Amino acid sequence: MLTGKHHDGVALWDSKQGINVARDTPAHRDLVKPFVDALRKDDLKVGLYYSLIDWSYPDYPAMTKTLTRYSNDPVRWNRFVDYYQGQLQEIAQRYNPDLYWFDGDWEHSAVEWHADDTRKLLLARNPNAILNSRLVGHGDYATPEQGVPIVRPDAKYWELCMTMNDSWGYQPHDHAYKTPNQLIRILADTISMGGNLLLDIGPRADGTIPDEQVKILKEIGRWTAKHQEAIYATEAGIPKDYYYGDSALSKDKTTLYLFVDGKPSGPVLVKGLKNKVLRARVVGNGTKLATVVVGKAYWSKVPGLLYIDVPADTLDPQVTILALLLDGPVDLFREEVKAIESNG
Repeated sequence: MLTGKHHDGVALWDSKQGINVARDTPAHRDLVKPFVDALRKDDLKVGLYYSLIDWSYPDYPAMTKTLTRYSNDPVRWNRFVDYYQGQLQEIAQRYNPDLYWFDGDWEHSAVEWHADDTRKLLLARNPNAILNSRLVGHGDYATPEQGVPIVRPDAKYWELCMTMNDSWGYQPHDHAYKTPNQLIRILADTISMGGNLLLDIGPRADGTIPDEQVKILKEIGRWTAKHQEAIYATEAGIPKDYYYGDSALSKDKTTLYLFVDGKPSGPVLVKGLKNKVLRARVVGNGTKLATVVVGKAYWSKVPGLLYIDVPADTLDPQVTILALLLDGPVDLFREEVKAIESNG
């Protein structure tokens, strides 16, 4: 995902409209094309960010967050709509993104943005393109920002966008970087609720990435490469009433992945699992794990407590993932447990 144009109105391609880097900055070239070409070469999807807000364009009402040019001028506003839709047409025709990441829609209504027309315009070029939620109800998935949701968003699809430190762009004095462990645990939490994580990279003006960010990215890359089966082809996990941690499920729901933070003080516990565990292992190294069910009464349908022993030498330095192969799609006990005397 590349920021094609932010609120400041500077397009990172040689747009025929407005300010652009090829004509109006020392770069003197299109910065979007080499990015897109590199992604296509490696068979990666292309995402481009586009801010609807444009502080530089003379017909956009707002000049900054606090200063405005005008309050009500339909002629000027319609000129702006033609301008921004014209830029999007350029992006669609030149780069054909797989995903459009809009921003700034809160300043006007869907009718004012002509959001329905904008969506139709983009999908006419690429019917398979995905739009994020920030087109006033005309997107495909939700985009909570910075804070991990406490409960899963209502949207079927969602993506958390957040920074490595406290800034979206490069700020030389912002050293408040989250640690790789903190970011990996945030990723695990996001996966557990069925979401994606869009992590910000703030390059310097010359395009280089600060060493602090490179270090973080390399460690996240090591961890995701090791645990890819539990990340890229999974769905939201089981409620934390059953496992006191993050989890995920395979698409067929027959493999339950448990994310284990730190060094557990004893066996890992799962409650209320009606399935039989056929095999338990550590993801990334294949170590088979011993399991035992405790407290299962032969006369009761209430599942026992599943304990999984995890040897210390199998733990990942960040977050360990266990894979439980079940005898069918995950089946969780949800009934109220009554007193023995009343069961009859």
